Amino acid sequence: MKLSSFFVGAALGAVVAAVPTPAPLEPASAASTLVVELRAVGNALVEALITNTGSQDLHLLSQGTFLDASPVEKLTVLTSTQTKPPFLGIRKRILTSNLNSTAFTSLPAHSSLKTRINLAALHDLSPGGHYTVHTAGVISYTLSTSATALRAAAYKSNTLTLAVDGAAAGAVARALKRRAAETLLKSDCGRNAPAIKSALATCASLATAAAAAASSAPASKFASYFRNTDAGTRATVAARYAAVAAECGTTAGGATSMSCTDSWGGCEAGVLAYTVPSVNAVVNCPLYFTEFGTVSKVCHAQDQATTTLHEMTHAPGVYSPGTEDNGYGYESVRELGAEMALGNADTYALFANAVYAGC
Repeated sequence: MKLSSFFVGAALGAVVAAVPTPAPLEPASAASTLVVELRAVGNALVEALITNTGSQDLHLLSQGTFLDASPVEKLTVLTSTQTKPPFLGIRKRILTSNLNSTAFTSLPAHSSLKTRINLAALHDLSPGGHYTVHTAGVISYTLSTSATALRAAAYKSNTLTLAVDGAAAGAVARALKRRAAETLLKSDCGRNAPAIKSALATCASLATAAAAAASSAPASKFASYFRNTDAGTRATVAARYAAVAAECGTTAGGATSMSCTDSWGGCEAGVLAYTVPSVNAVVNCPLYFTEFGTVSKVCHAQDQATTTLHEMTHAPGVYSPGTEDNGYGYESVRELGAEMALGNADTYALFANAVYAGC
């Protein structure tokens, strides 16, 4: 972890190699009132139709999903060789408590909403060719705008096959734009630097303990987060935690850089921190410092240290491939299938919290 002043990193346009990807992931819960249908409406342009087939109105937590207006990974895109093209957006940790109505998108019973997603603005599709596109995961929701407890609904779309014109896709403006270099040169955490150093040290401690617990925790406890308890899953989880512990444990060198300046414009309402995986950059938002302390002993609560841990798992430079945001909060994590849980950032943050808090 490089704590510069606070960073002048690589350009966003840096080439990121495609990495092998497993088969499309399945959410654990097949029963859901949410139906997601994808259809192609242009070159690399996809329309998602989301339908609430149930009898109750839903208020969907939009951030980090296909409903999010910010440049998050809204759909899973695979090349013809089943690798992921470079993703050029952000992944983030969002607040899951004390939410107001602006955090939600309302979807009344027996109704639908549409959103359009330009994949070329979020992924490097300039090579062109055939790509498959789908989405699956868990979305948080409430049944009323005044409700405080989040529920979770699994969803899974159909799979599209797109023939993409690479030249046209390469000409599309990127959704994520880095701000002026002179702003970055002034980037400085100032009075918040001690809080970051404390969070990094605690992140290293939490990740070290979680790595040990990944190998030794009772099957029932481990399975409540990662589903599978086989030796391979435990080894993968332990290895990722060990890599995070090493990264959080250094403030000189390392694979990532950290800033307190919103260099890419991702610090919207409700966002604690975000990562730009293409350049292994982590940004702590103002809410990171005002909402929580360093670490919490409350089961499945959020804090600065587990937020840093969450973001570190996103960075492929720490452990490749980096995690995604398949679901936020414990209720959502409980709905994920084994592969999705293994690749989900909040699963790691929540398990580390559980080890520390004795959940």
